[in-house]
Amino acid sequence: MPAAPTVVLVGTLDTKGPEHAFVRDRLRDAGIDVVVVDVGVLGDPSFEPDVPAAAVAHAAGTTLADVRRASEGGRGRADALDAMARGATAVVVELRARGRCAGAMGLGGSGGTTIVSAVLRSLPLGVPKVLVSTMAAGDIRPYVGARDFTLVHPVTDVQGLNRVSRRVLANAAHAMAGMVRHRDDAAAGDAAAPLVALTMMGVTTRGAQQVAARLEAAGFETIVFHANGSGGQAMEELIDEGAIDGVVDLTTSELTSERFGGVVSAGPGRLTAAGRAGIPQVVATGALDVANFGPRAVVPARFDGPDRRIVVHSPTITSVRVDAAEAAEMGRLLAEKVSRATGPAAVVLPLGGCSVYEVPDGPFVDRAADAALFAAIRAGLRAGIPCRAAAANINDPAFAELAVATFLELWSRVRPLPAPRGTPG
Repeated sequence: MPAAPTVVLVGTLDTKGPEHAFVRDRLRDAGIDVVVVDVGVLGDPSFEPDVPAAAVAHAAGTTLADVRRASEGGRGRADALDAMARGATAVVVELRARGRCAGAMGLGGSGGTTIVSAVLRSLPLGVPKVLVSTMAAGDIRPYVGARDFTLVHPVTDVQGLNRVSRRVLANAAHAMAGMVRHRDDAAAGDAAAPLVALTMMGVTTRGAQQVAARLEAAGFETIVFHANGSGGQAMEELIDEGAIDGVVDLTTSELTSERFGGVVSAGPGRLTAAGRAGIPQVVATGALDVANFGPRAVVPARFDGPDRRIVVHSPTITSVRVDAAEAAEMGRLLAEKVSRATGPAAVVLPLGGCSVYEVPDGPFVDRAADAALFAAIRAGLRAGIPCRAAAANINDPAFAELAVATFLELWSRVRPLPAPRGTPG
């Protein structure tokens, strides 16, 4: 019989011991080995863990006594959470290196979620990760980052076992058991095909689909990221980890949110990883005509004047047309970032519009603003970086052809082209 997979269960056994014991028992009943890691610092655990809190603190370079003293009020609580998160991460990374972590999970309120989520973020993509958290109904981005979590909202607090919590926790345990027992290696696809990252939003969807189809016909595998902040962050992290071979950064509008305070910022590191890694990258101006804010009522006054063109994209996203001065600012920023590239890079410009909002008679058609954007890019790019243009909207087939042809040219400078697969769809 093959060995049972091992799940690492991380949690605060001093305050949520019975709940973790319940999940541990459900996993064991499903034939899963369990390693329980205690990260509680307020008191003694309600049952004996496999890795005690003192060992976790030691892995963080401190002692449990020091962590307990730090946790007593004020800023010290955050320091204590950070120490236990670092220690638990080190413990789980070491367990995985020893083949004792097919997946990891935990339960928590705000403090426990901070610790457990840090541990889960340390694990590679594809490793099953389950987090039962009272924070799952709020802003989860600080906890999830760019990792593939399964988040379970417990409905009740993670405090006590009752007819609701037992069912929710049992479901979470069974989900984890299923994931580690039924690993699908075929889901990894063709590992021999080079992996190219693309970026997409709703207003550039058609263009991204056409680029992806052409790249796949040319023998590449594509991975598409939603340029909603977390998507761009995930792409940058995966590039830094060496998981991506090339980039067609079709949709760079996360830059506008970072600059103007919008809701889809990917942080200041956006559009930097590919240049650092030296991999081939083609960069376009997809949705740089748009600054995205929250619901219509919260659009900042600066972007809500009578001369502004505004589209309510969804109940939670309001898109504002950037003006010529703002467009030029974004063009300079894009050119500055691309110019830092250490590998093959090029910029492609859609002269017929940067989004579906700029199709003929579209609500954001503003040729003066586009001209300012394109002129700033051309002026700011480092000598030797090609800047090509198509008299097409970013969603038109002609622009997809330009973007892919440019990428294939850059790719062929550093690596042989893969064997083509067929005609693009």
